[in-house]
Parts: sequence; structure tokens; C-alpha cells
Amino acid sequence: MNESYREEIKRACDVLYKGGVILYPTDTVWGIGCDATNEEAVRRVYEIKRRVDSKAMLVLVDSDVKVDFYVREVSPVAWDLIELSEKPLTIIYEGARNLAPNLLAEDGSVGIRVTREEFSKQLCFRFRKAIVSTSANISGEPSPQSFAEISDEIKQAVDYIVGVRQDEPAGAAPSSIIKLGAHGEVKVIRK
Repeated sequence: MNESYREEIKRACDVLYKGGVILYPTDTVWGIGCDATNEEAVRRVYEIKRRVDSKAMLVLVDSDVKVDFYVREVSPVAWDLIELSEKPLTIIYEGARNLAPNLLAEDGSVGIRVTREEFSKQLCFRFRKAIVSTSANISGEPSPQSFAEISDEIKQAVDYIVGVRQDEPAGAAPSSIIKLGAHGEVKVIRK
């Protein structure tokens, strides 16, 4: 990991520890993020996106081991899906725990993605908690495919904008989303 990544991760973590909201590159599109255990920070993300909090947001973690901390019971199917997935995969799990209550769906589920991309993986590792990751757009508007497409309104609303990967060309795609039932049943939400 290069020095600029290290410095940006330190700055972003400082903001997250204080309950702030960041704009950061992920394994998919640029995301608005905060400490996924901080109810007030999560509320601010909903405000920035102008989104009702009955629409849950997903979280990023740096390893599959962390999934166990945020979900009561992880189906064995989940481990296979995480291991075999070749592109970013968000899995919606029932029985979420240890997260801000306003982050969860009405049924108590949460979407979690194990990121393999260098920057977001190191950010999650250094922060040592799940980080909210929701697309950097106002709810209902198209998701920006690059940093350049993010609106000034979003950029001005966050507490910190990570200073790496901003010049990458458009082309990022959102993750696939799968919902896992309590008995291992799989429902594809987005391919």
C-alpha cells in the first residue's frame, strides 16, 4: 500500500471515529460512508441522500470473519458465495446485530459486502468496524459511475472526501445482491 493511501486511510478513520461522514472509493462505485454502529452518523447519511430510513443501507467489512460479528447466524451457503464470487457481492442476512438500529431493514436484515479492493479493505481493517457504503447520489437519481459525476451537493454535505482514485475513468458497476433466508434459500435481488 502506498503512502498516499496510508495517509488518506488515517484521515478518513479520524473522521469516522468522530462520527463524521466520508466520501470514499470502494470496490464498486464511490460511496458515502460512516461508522455503521453510530446511529447519529447513519441518520446524517440518510439526510445527505434525502432518503427515508426505512430503506436500509449496506455495510462493508474487510474479511468474512467480521460477518459473524454482525449477523446472529451465518448460513454455510454464505461462506461459499463469498469465496466463489468473482465480482463484488452484497449478501443480505437476516438477524443483524451490533449495528445502528436505523441502518437495518424493517425485518432486521442487513446487506454486508466483504470488499477485496485495496483502499476500502484497508480502510475497514484500520477502522476495525463495519462502514456504511451507499452510492454517492441523492436518492432516486442515477448512481455516479466515477468521482467526476458526483454532485457538488453531495461533496459539500460530507465531512471528508478521500483524496485517492478521483481521476479514474467511469465504468464502475454496483455489486450483485443476494438475499439469504434463514434456511439457506437464495434470492437474487440484483445480478
